[in-house]
Amino acid sequence: MLPAEEARLLAMPDDAYMNDEQLAFFRRRLLDEKARIEEHLGEIRAAMASHDHSSDELDQAAFEEELRLQLRQADRETRLLANIDTALRRLDEGEYGYCEETGEPIGLQRLLLRPTARLCLEAKERQERREHHYRKARGES
Repeated sequence: MLPAEEARLLAMPDDAYMNDEQLAFFRRRLLDEKARIEEHLGEIRAAMASHDHSSDELDQAAFEEELRLQLRQADRETRLLANIDTALRRLDEGEYGYCEETGEPIGLQRLLLRPTARLCLEAKERQERREHHYRKARGES
């Protein structure tokens, strides 16, 4: 079930697309997600800094494996932070919610699922087909 605020946004008429209420909603969502990620990245940094390097080999190996997983997550989150910053910039410039390729609305449902989306669904599908074709042509499939 959708939270009430999301349901209210989805119930708005098409001509209200990216009105002040919708823009404010997505700005809050993006800023909340950014704060959550920055907090998590800080926790990872703190855990790395506080690790006791004098532990035995088994503890050290377990820590290194956990660290490897956390660094992969941190890498994904760092890329997401960049996408959030791009989305916030697009909000400031009045471009948020519109496809970078076609200029058409991305759509509220897609933005609710992926607030950092920069392409409408059709453009994203074309991009993925091109990438698949390119990988296939290079023999990477």
